[in-house]
Amino acid sequence: MSFPEKRDSDSGRSPSDDEKKIGESGAEFQALGHGDLHPDPDAGLSEEERAKIDRRLLWKLDLRLIPWLCLLYLISFLDRTNIGNARLVGLEEDLGITGGQYNAALSLFFVSYSLAEPLTNVLLKRLRPSIFLPAIMLLWGICMTTMGLVHNFQGLMAARFWLGLAEAGLFPGINYYLSCWYKRNEFGIRAAIFFSAAAVSGSFGGLLAAAIAQMDGVGGKDGWAWIFILEGIVTVAVGIASFWMVFDFPDEATFLSPVDRERVIRRLKEDQQSSAEHEEFKSSYLWASLKDWKTWLYAVIYMGCVSPLYAFSLFLPTIIGPNGLGFKGTQAQLLSVPPYAAAACLTVLIGWIADRTQQRGICNAGVSIIGVIGFGMLLGSKAPGVQYAGTFLGALGIYPCIANTITWASNNTEGVYKRGVTLGLVIGWGNLNGVVSSNIYRKKDAPTYYIGHGVVFSYMVLFLLGGSTLMYFLLRSENTKRRTGKRDNLVAGKSGKEIEALGDVRPNFIYTL
Repeated sequence: MSFPEKRDSDSGRSPSDDEKKIGESGAEFQALGHGDLHPDPDAGLSEEERAKIDRRLLWKLDLRLIPWLCLLYLISFLDRTNIGNARLVGLEEDLGITGGQYNAALSLFFVSYSLAEPLTNVLLKRLRPSIFLPAIMLLWGICMTTMGLVHNFQGLMAARFWLGLAEAGLFPGINYYLSCWYKRNEFGIRAAIFFSAAAVSGSFGGLLAAAIAQMDGVGGKDGWAWIFILEGIVTVAVGIASFWMVFDFPDEATFLSPVDRERVIRRLKEDQQSSAEHEEFKSSYLWASLKDWKTWLYAVIYMGCVSPLYAFSLFLPTIIGPNGLGFKGTQAQLLSVPPYAAAACLTVLIGWIADRTQQRGICNAGVSIIGVIGFGMLLGSKAPGVQYAGTFLGALGIYPCIANTITWASNNTEGVYKRGVTLGLVIGWGNLNGVVSSNIYRKKDAPTYYIGHGVVFSYMVLFLLGGSTLMYFLLRSENTKRRTGKRDNLVAGKSGKEIEALGDVRPNFIYTL
């Protein structure tokens, strides 16, 4: 896959030097992020030859990185949400727990998960992806397996707590990791393909759970226990294989030749990025992220889509099941498949459109309206057919916004550690709202679930749609100030290195809208 050169997201063209008001002296040219470019290994080649090499390099990166990372996230999302499928086949009855205790077990996962996330990208950078990602996968695979061995509420709570802690580093880690490989206008479609694994896991999870549940009684274990045990064993096996299948950052990636490593780093530098290279951690990077207004507005936008995501993925079997639309057992499991499949397709399509247009805010707003209509149908109708159609629109309005929002935040945050911390904070805050998602679909509200649907509807209108709209106009205003020279005072008297260290604060950094 290859995409056009980074464009100014307001006009669809590359910003001119006049617009940037930065000048062309040697020091100022360095300040643009080009002065420290690595030697060009393709110097002297024609544009056609260089384009061919670039396409071949991108194809190599895609084949070696994307499929395996998609598999890791598919398994991750399957392991955190399969408890909803286990509930349909007797989890609560066999453990003797109430609906409130079940919701508490869901909530505890998000507490440990979200609190650990902000620092996981720092650990990823310091320990290396090829060690960190497989290690946490092994740990959560063990936690998943033990969930099938619990006998009471206390055991389930302990397993869910440690599962959340172990899984915390995967989603922010992989998004940060991928952002260190691709240009800003190439990252969205890859993030979308990666996140579509969550939707695939939803459809695949229902099918898998329906099949595994048939093992009820084998080895003296209930069907729901076998769901946890078998899926946990698969996670452990994939975690072990990941020590050989996950690679380090571009400057150390073993599957690339030294020349290709230089090409990857050079093309990122040309895209105003330094994230592929080493940078010593300083507390100032943490404070830069904490003091950046964009970090917190992206966190608001992200919680506007991730809270509905968890509510949907954890409770769709319940909404469709005997206490909701009235379907039972295997039929309810299978009916949960189509909405996820449709969401996976739209997620990839929106990723492609947003990369091409560089209008991520508009994509977020447009897609969120689809979800708002879907949950409006769930609130406003009691007809099973209309409500089931509402679950389709709900899924279509939620899933594409997750990948698009993370890509948007990554595009507009520069600096190795600042980007890592920002993504951790955004994702961590969003996932903390999973505590809300875990408690809004109550048994006593069946079959209408007005409170659950109403909370999701409100999150999407206020935080996802409203936050995306506000972010779009604020970034647009800031871009105008930068193009007209109103931010040039920020670089006065600074050297090229000092200006580059400003990251996304430097005046020539044009935000993606």
